[in-house]
Amino acid sequence: MESASVDQASLYLWVKTFHLVFVIAWMATVFYLPRILVNLAETSGQADVQARLQLMGRRLYGFGHSMFGIAVILGLVLWFYFGISGGWLHAKLTLVALMLVHFIVTGRWLKGAAKGKSLPSPTALRWFNELPLFGLIVVVWLVLAKPF
Repeated sequence: MESASVDQASLYLWVKTFHLVFVIAWMATVFYLPRILVNLAETSGQADVQARLQLMGRRLYGFGHSMFGIAVILGLVLWFYFGISGGWLHAKLTLVALMLVHFIVTGRWLKGAAKGKSLPSPTALRWFNELPLFGLIVVVWLVLAKPF
């Protein structure tokens, strides 16, 4: 009986570890993709630079989708198989959903820029880039403190 609980605890830690790794990889894309948009907005008229940034952005956006998908699957395993629950989890998931919206908006701007649509100003994009940081701070606090 004791061996089964050790295996269960070990499995939990591995799932949680990989969930965190994939969340970190996704957050890297959430933070870096708007920086690519800033560079796109600042390099209008430089076709070769724009093409390279578009390629980088498309690849990063695809990578981010993959990382988010794997993080979600592992999060669902933690939630349903290991019974993680509480009000803090609902607050965390709400913030994650808002960060996902931010990521999708960034991707739409990237796709629009590829079609010749104008982007917000570099300054607005820099501010937009900082928004997920505040969400991440609260998410980390919720996960560590589990206040409710």
